[in-house]
Amino acid sequence: MAGLDKDTPLPTAITLHRKSRKLEIAFDDGSLFELPFEFLRVYSPSAEVRGHGPGQETLQQGKRDVTIDTIEPVGNYAIKPVFSDGHDSGLYSWDYLYMLGRNHAEMWQDYLERLEHENGTRDPALVTPPAPKSGCGSHHH
Repeated sequence: MAGLDKDTPLPTAITLHRKSRKLEIAFDDGSLFELPFEFLRVYSPSAEVRGHGPGQETLQQGKRDVTIDTIEPVGNYAIKPVFSDGHDSGLYSWDYLYMLGRNHAEMWQDYLERLEHENGTRDPALVTPPAPKSGCGSHHH
C-alpha cells in the first residue's frame, strides 16, 4: 500500500449519486462522507489545480454544475474521477478522501471566501475564460 499512512481507514463502499451530485464514501472506521462533485473538483489533488507549491493553487471557478462521468480505480490506494469538464488528472488517495470528508465544511467555507475575495463565481456562465496560453494544448497526456 504505497503512499498511505498505515492508520488511514480504508473505504468499504464508494457510491456515485448522480442526481444529487455527490460521492458517498464509507470507511472501515464507521465514517460516512458525502462529498459534492463540485467540492471534489475544486479540491482536486492534481498539479493543474494545486500548483507546484503553497500559494500556487489555481482558484477553480464555474464548477457548480460539474459532474463525475466515471471513476477509475488506481491500484488499491486511490480513485481517479473523470469529471464532465474533462478534468481527469486528479488521483484521490484514500487518505486524501478521508481528509476531505473530515474537513469538508471548513474547506468549503474557505473556498467560498476565496471566491468572494477574488470576485470569482461558481456559475459556469459567468466565468471569463482564461487567455489561451501559447504553445500549450488543452489536454495533457
